Formats: sequence, structure tokens, C-alpha cells
Amino acid sequence: MSLILEPGQIEASASTPPFLRLPPHNLFALRAMRLEQLAGGHPLADYLHLIASLCHVQQSLLDQPPPVASPDQGRLALCQEHGLPPLAADSLVREDDWLLFLDALLQRYQAPAQPEVQKAVATLGGANAGQRKVWAIALLSGQYAGLPAALVPFLGAALQAAWSHWLLSLPGAELKPCDSLGQCPACGSPAMAGVIHQRGRYNGLRYLVCSLCACEWHVVRVKCIQCESSKGLRYVSFDDDRHSAEQAPLRAEVCPGCNSYLKLLYLENDAEAEALSADLASLALDLRLDMEGYQRLAPNLMLAPGGD
Repeated sequence: MSLILEPGQIEASASTPPFLRLPPHNLFALRAMRLEQLAGGHPLADYLHLIASLCHVQQSLLDQPPPVASPDQGRLALCQEHGLPPLAADSLVREDDWLLFLDALLQRYQAPAQPEVQKAVATLGGANAGQRKVWAIALLSGQYAGLPAALVPFLGAALQAAWSHWLLSLPGAELKPCDSLGQCPACGSPAMAGVIHQRGRYNGLRYLVCSLCACEWHVVRVKCIQCESSKGLRYVSFDDDRHSAEQAPLRAEVCPGCNSYLKLLYLENDAEAEALSADLASLALDLRLDMEGYQRLAPNLMLAPGGD
């Protein structure tokens, strides 16, 4: 059984939990493998396979990145001095470097013989830099009406590859918590989900996973990351053939105070679980919670809400 540390216990712990967990260098390969496993017999199998194919291209971008400069060292030092995210997405997305990742992704991706996919790839490929930035700013700010839904997974894949590359290339700077619990200390983007770990010094601890760069940062359990309340939280999941609802590897932490929820992965129940793939494979849970009046505030950059 995993040790569960509550907020007061964590603060009182003799050894402070590590604040950060960086993603592995084979992040996208692991994600692709998990998506392909989850696709078997899934109602959204075709979509999961599509995202897996994009993850393979993302991994190639990590392994062989385009000739893009690292973030300015002066900027990094200034951000560290003031406790700001050094890879701030809201500013870097307005610059040109990430566009090289989009160009490389479009060159390396072999679009299947599906008219919708080929049209989306052609639209991104034919757009100028200004239009691409407008779409990317809309995506990262959650303004999904500002771009065609079909472009989201391809644009999101390029953005994720660029920021993960920069994150893994950062010098050993100390990242500090942001003002909001759910804000990534590396790039300032919102969390996509949480992971409850089960091994070593991370055992029983919750880490939030960034929707953009995949950085993980520690946030105490049993606390809503939106309103920071611990009152009345409940955990919602689906029964399946292998797990009862109480032992499900994926559960939504639902907050009645602000009517929001966050998906959590419990690695003690599925050691190979991965945040983005688990999120996409559990959209039925989002539909259920939406019908109950709860808001999802955690984005997944590979899927437009309400998109096909």
C-alpha cells in the first residue's frame, strides 16, 4: 500500500519532497506506445492511433531537433532572479524559434489517406508565420474558437515538442512555484492532470503534469488546484473489468467549491499509466462530469473541446 501524505504531514516531513520531476528523454515514444495499447477495442481507436503517430514524430524532434537556438541566457537568469517561469509560453510563442519545430513536424509526418487529416496538414503548411502564431496563441490561451479544431493536434504536437526540448536543455536552474498551484514553474502553462507516484522518494506524492512541456511539479494532495480548498472533495471514476471504482488507476478529483475537476493517475494501480494518453482514453469521464455541471479547466493540447 502506498503511503498517503496529507498537506500537514508533508510540510512537517523531515525531508522536503523534491519539487520537480523532469520528463524522460523518450517521453513521446512511451506516450505513443501507451496510446497504441489503449487503442485496442476503444471507441476512439482511430483517434488514439492518430495521436500515437504524431507522438512518434514528436520523439524524432526530441532525438533530432531542428537547428533552433536555446532560450536566451540573459532571459533565463532574469526569470530565475524574479522567480518567473524561464520558458514562459505566453512570450516565447510570439517569437519564431518554435516555428522550426512545426516545419520539421510537417516535413516528417506522413499523413494517412484521410481527407480531413491531409487538409489540416496542408492548411498549417500553407499558413504564414503570423497566422501560425495567432493560432498557437489561441490554443495556448484556451481560446479554441480562434483556430480550426482540426489543426489542434498538429499544432499542439509541435508546441509540445519545442517546449519539452527546451525544458530538457535547461541548465540546472532552480524553478520556483508559481502563484497558482496549477501553473507550470517552467513555462507557466496549466496542468493537464496529476500523477500519484508509488516508488522511491516520490512514493505517495502528487505531481502535476504540464500540458505543454511535460514538466512535473509537486503539489500536496487533497487540495483543489483551482481554488485551493480541501473541503468536500470527492473522487469519481468508472468501474471496469479489472478495477473497482475505488481502485481505478484514473479518478477525477471533483471540487464542489469551484465546480471544477482534475484527473489523477494512481500508479500503484497501473504502473505504466501516462497522463496525456490516459486523459484522451477517458473522455467518457469528462462527458459524465460535464453533464453533472463540473468544469474541466485542465487542457489537453492534442484535442479541441467539442472538436472531431
